[in-house]
Amino acid sequence: MGEVLRLMAVHAHPDDESSKGAATMARYVAEGVEVLVVTCTGGERGDILNPKLKDDPDLLRDIAEYRRAEMANAVAALGVRHEWLGFVDSGLPEGDPLPPLPEGCFALEPLHVAAAPLVRLVRSFRPHVMTTYDENGGYPHPDHIMTHKVSMEAFEAAGDDERYPGTGAPWQPLKLYYDRGFSRAKIIGFHEAMLAAGLESPFAEWLERWEDREEVTITTRVECADFFPVRDKALLAHATQIDPDGWFFSIPSEIQRSVWPTEDFQLARSHVPTETPEDDLFAGVRERVEVA
Repeated sequence: MGEVLRLMAVHAHPDDESSKGAATMARYVAEGVEVLVVTCTGGERGDILNPKLKDDPDLLRDIAEYRRAEMANAVAALGVRHEWLGFVDSGLPEGDPLPPLPEGCFALEPLHVAAAPLVRLVRSFRPHVMTTYDENGGYPHPDHIMTHKVSMEAFEAAGDDERYPGTGAPWQPLKLYYDRGFSRAKIIGFHEAMLAAGLESPFAEWLERWEDREEVTITTRVECADFFPVRDKALLAHATQIDPDGWFFSIPSEIQRSVWPTEDFQLARSHVPTETPEDDLFAGVRERVEVA
């Protein structure tokens, strides 16, 4: 009897899982892979980004409970398992100078405290592959940067029986990837395709902002266009965070499929031989594991 492949995706807030790698997860679920999404915080300090809900008094009174319900709907849409890590959203500080982060928030937790529950989950779920954010968090939100730190700590420590005693039997994941949602090449591709189709592009300002940014590294492109509708359903489940009339949903599905039918990742750690570029997060793992 072979082993079922397992993927763990570690994210900072509810909705991050639906905007980063969601179609990839849905594809792997359809192929029989067990997928676990780990959400580090409850998103309690997130703004309401859907203008239709901005002044809803019930929502404003209990944003945390709404976001938990949204997460449950997104999980159902994706067909994945889900665990909360249980930390408190740090919020995105704004101003000059930036205000201090609130006491007790995720980003201020000592690393060993923040990583311990993730090590426990790695050891119990036993993923072959993990995905997370790069050292800049994908974008510099304190919780995204902390998510990177705890993910790397868990990846490195979970296989060492001398570290984090009392959190289960050691387990070493074989590969770790950074999510690469948008690259300059992808933005240019969408921008030019929208203009060629006679449509207004939401990406002109993006390209101006990206002029001085270094292009991200992509090692792995996973074909998943057939699962873009699943991704969209999961995104829309996060009604407080997603404007259904916003820029993302202005890109026609046929343009998305033809211009960029993949979700992209950067291989950051590997304990198995593999050659890049790849088209499978489990490249090298399938050869190592007797797959069911």
